[in-house]
Formats: sequence, C-alpha cells, structure tokens
Amino acid sequence: MIIETERLLLRDMTQEDYDSLHAILTDAETMRHYPNPYDDAGVQRWMDWTLNNYRKHGFGLWAVTLKETGEFIGDCGITMQPIHGEWLPEIGYHFNKKHWRQGYASEAAAACIRVAFRQFGFPAVYSYMTSGNEASWRTAMKCGMTFVEEYQDDDETLRVYRIDTESWEKRHSGT
Repeated sequence: MIIETERLLLRDMTQEDYDSLHAILTDAETMRHYPNPYDDAGVQRWMDWTLNNYRKHGFGLWAVTLKETGEFIGDCGITMQPIHGEWLPEIGYHFNKKHWRQGYASEAAAACIRVAFRQFGFPAVYSYMTSGNEASWRTAMKCGMTFVEEYQDDDETLRVYRIDTESWEKRHSGT
C-alpha cells in the first residue's frame, strides 16, 4: 500500500527499513513515554509485529518517507490496540527526533485516518498515549480527534482521543 500526502509517502515497511527504525526505537528521548527504549531484539520484534499486521489485517504501521528524498523518517499507521479493555483501531506514530516539530506526524496521521475510514470502513479511530505525552495528544487534536477519557493502566495514566466517521466527514467535506 502507498499513501501519498503533500510531503510524504507512506508505504509498507520492509526488513530493509530495520536500521532507520532502529534509530528511532532505540533512542531514549524518542522513547521516553515507553517503559524503555528498545534493544536490537525489541526492534526486530516490532518489525515482525508490523509485517504480521499487514498479513493479518491488511494494515499496520507504515514507513513514512519524505517524498522529495525517500528518506525514512518514521512510522505511522493503523493498529488494533487494547484501549481500556477493548480492541480498537488506533492511529499511532513514531518519528526520528530530527524531524520533530515540522508537522509530519499530523500530516501522516491525518492520511491514516482518511484510509481507516475510506478504505477500511472503521466507524471510529482512536489514539492513546501516556498523559505526559503532550506532543502526541496535540497531534491527535490537530487531526480532529477529541478527548474521550483518561484511565489508569498498570503504573501509567493513559489519555484516549477519538474521531468518528461523521465528524471526520464534516471536517473534510469536498476532499
């Protein structure tokens, strides 16, 4: 699958993307909202999980590349996640920190929301993150998602955001 935005191409991830993904998932600053940065084996498990999601669901986290150069700058996509005890379609994203604060996450996430509704027919999609991950919840809000709830999961407080098809269609009528 290839998803195109103004500045980005989202495509299926391949094993050849391992080194670029490794640079993101092993970085302590990037992964500060996770229990720990990943090690080499953890990055490979992430890669295997992503590739399996394509086979199982037809979607997953896609490699996000710059249109102009082809550089891999992150991942973004749709995954089924356990959100407050229910398996729901979630829009998730991780970007190399040298590409933060340039609007790439919201641009990629908005494209994934469009695909979730138009291609996969989900009635709603979600994003969830630790309550301290302000950059992620601001990205969700920029994409039109609204706050649903905060809940305690193990030792973390998680925030949940959601947008349904009707709300999304109202925001994007004519596109």
